[in-house]
Amino acid sequence: MTKIDFKKTLKQLYRPSSKQFETVVVPLMQFLMLDGRGNPNTAPAWQTAVETLYAVSYKAKFISKKELGRDYVVPPLEGLWWAEDMSAFTAADKDSWLWTMMIMLPDWISAEVVAEAKQQAAKAKTLPGLPRLQLAPYDEGLSVQIMHIGSYDDEAPTLRKLHHEFLPQNNLIEAGKHHEIYLSDPRKVAPEKLKTILRQPVKKTGQPD
Repeated sequence: MTKIDFKKTLKQLYRPSSKQFETVVVPLMQFLMLDGRGNPNTAPAWQTAVETLYAVSYKAKFISKKELGRDYVVPPLEGLWWAEDMSAFTAADKDSWLWTMMIMLPDWISAEVVAEAKQQAAKAKTLPGLPRLQLAPYDEGLSVQIMHIGSYDDEAPTLRKLHHEFLPQNNLIEAGKHHEIYLSDPRKVAPEKLKTILRQPVKKTGQPD
């Protein structure tokens, strides 16, 4: 049985340059999603969300392999980030941050498989975030991305260049939430070597919503 690794089959989405911004069209995909609020370094809700996402994602993978005969590598953790007052976001007032943590599921994973995976995960461990977990489509479309190598706290200069230089110079404006894809495990990788995709959905200036 072939094991699909979406980081390789969709390398245009998961292997951007670390030296320059790249434009990409992200297709419609489905995700397990869990919303929350607060500092990811200190908020229990964030850790609960991540634990729940991984638990159900791995159960879905095992069901896919056993019952559907299709195996795959669980895709990386991703996050959408924003704030009700975006000045809090840019000022790194992390307690005010809003987020959606998510993990992509292959298109052959149905809502029924997810329901079974949630049941299995609930039997294995108490997961407070489980009732709020959703399976939902996400259609990001035209986006600009870059690979950030280093600490999460060192992303600001790159993001400033994106929003204040690259987008205006290319007649683009933001058209969605700041998106991060975490390719490294911070428990195993030194901060200066962490690989994180920074992605911003965009549209041409003057294009209607």
